[in-house]
Amino acid sequence: MSEQPPTPAPKPVDAPEPEPIRFFGTSWFNRDNGYWLRRVAVSVGSLAATAAAVLVLRFGVEGVALSSSGGFLNGLLTAAIAVCSLLAVRRTWKVLTEGKDQLTGWMTEDKSLGAVWLIGGAGSLAAYFARSLVEAPGEGVKRAAHQRAVEQYEKRRTGRSGRPGGKRKR
Repeated sequence: MSEQPPTPAPKPVDAPEPEPIRFFGTSWFNRDNGYWLRRVAVSVGSLAATAAAVLVLRFGVEGVALSSSGGFLNGLLTAAIAVCSLLAVRRTWKVLTEGKDQLTGWMTEDKSLGAVWLIGGAGSLAAYFARSLVEAPGEGVKRAAHQRAVEQYEKRRTGRSGRPGGKRKR
């Protein structure tokens, strides 16, 4: 007689489910179904994308340098790229660690600062790479949101009396 693994208890229909994360689906929740392989692939991919973005920026800076426009303009362009990259790193790191709903002030601007986020794309990719070394990017935010949803579900399920399924005494 072969032993079969125990079947998990069926979940209630209205129980909260973990939200999927890009490239990971819901495998981040139990860290199964190729989670670690995906983590490595995301890290390598984001590092390669960062290198490609830096290369594109370098070509742009070299193009301006070849135009013989002067050292001041070259320095200004380099400073602009550095500032945009730092802003993008800060915003991306905050989104991945605290969630997009926690953004305030200038970080919430998507359309008006689109050029800043585009120029700082290499910094944003670098932040994504660094975060992928720790966890699936955004995993901590999704895990905290799921935990809150489970706690709220348990509160609703148990009711005010503290007795699951029981009625309150008067």
